[in-house]
Amino acid sequence: MTGHAVTERLRVDVAIVGGGIAGCSAALHLRRRGLSVCLMEKGALGSQASGVNFGGVRQQGRHFAELPLARRSREVWGRLPELIGTDCEFVPSGHLKLARNEEDLAALERYAADAAEFGLELEMMGRKRVHDEHRWLGENVIGGSLAADDGHANPRLLTPAFGRAARAVGADLREFTPVVETERDGARFRVRCATGLEVSATSLVNTAGAWGGEIAAAFDEPVPIETIAPNMLVTEPLPSFITRAVGVCGGDVYLRQVARGNVVFGGGDGWADSSLERSRPSSETSARAIERALGLVPALQSALVIRSWSGIEGGMPDDIPVIGFSSTTPNLIHAFGFSGHGFQLGPVIGIIIDELVGTGASTSPLGAFDIGRFHGAADLRHVSAANPEQEGAKR
Repeated sequence: MTGHAVTERLRVDVAIVGGGIAGCSAALHLRRRGLSVCLMEKGALGSQASGVNFGGVRQQGRHFAELPLARRSREVWGRLPELIGTDCEFVPSGHLKLARNEEDLAALERYAADAAEFGLELEMMGRKRVHDEHRWLGENVIGGSLAADDGHANPRLLTPAFGRAARAVGADLREFTPVVETERDGARFRVRCATGLEVSATSLVNTAGAWGGEIAAAFDEPVPIETIAPNMLVTEPLPSFITRAVGVCGGDVYLRQVARGNVVFGGGDGWADSSLERSRPSSETSARAIERALGLVPALQSALVIRSWSGIEGGMPDDIPVIGFSSTTPNLIHAFGFSGHGFQLGPVIGIIIDELVGTGASTSPLGAFDIGRFHGAADLRHVSAANPEQEGAKR
């Protein structure tokens, strides 16, 4: 016994690095197209950003470049049972985005007017109506904006469900298979893994999340990606009373109540180190999130917090992801850097990847997400998003 991994060589049409929602959705749709697929994930499917987030299925509050994708993805969410055999506890509860001062309320009104141009209808509520219809809200809320078609789902269920569906149609999904090298080998890609697996592929898909920048850099297109870590908490089961998925202007707190009665909430970031593949919630951040949650929903005062957690996600300086073809390498496709708001988009990102591989173009507009926007600008770490009304943490 030498202790060395035994080499296993595969030859496929498409190699996918990263087993989050986008990667697993891509594996499913590419395999249904008839292409051979091997997906490599360093941990369990959905073990990082795709599985540890808030679970918001939200169109409201997004960067306007993302709205066409979010609108398209919402249609996919509506047919999850037929696509992957489960609804993943998706509840179209409506997403209520709240204002705590007049400036926030004006920002919501501006955003609603602009979002209507993309087909997203938002219902504005003043102080009286928002409190009449949501009597559990605190007095610091002065109004809100309702996206009636939005909602929430269970992030722990979605990626594994896509993974099972992909495997059922013949996709080769390898968990606990860290990728150690990606390179162009003539007309094909070669992906080498720590387990001894070597994959040769015509196309390479980079859905590696917080580690997506490492793969991009291997093909001479570095990006200014940063590590972020959603700071999440959940209470004991309570009588059901919170009827909406709730966010606020600024994104410093968000909450929802699940069917079992637990209230899931968060705000701010924990600690994470992508090189160590470790993350943990912050007690200081958790305390602030609790205080803000109580400001929105005073009835949570006596609720017991039973768990907190975090995970690792990649954040881009302009708060929108990289999606599309590489600018340096033929047949390399990127989809990473979702900056804490990729959960709702994930299902359609797989469809977009399938379109790019299969036809060379997507029916969705991707220009704003081109990786070329960062070329020669690796110091763009403080670029703000195009519209200030978008939700800060956006989870």
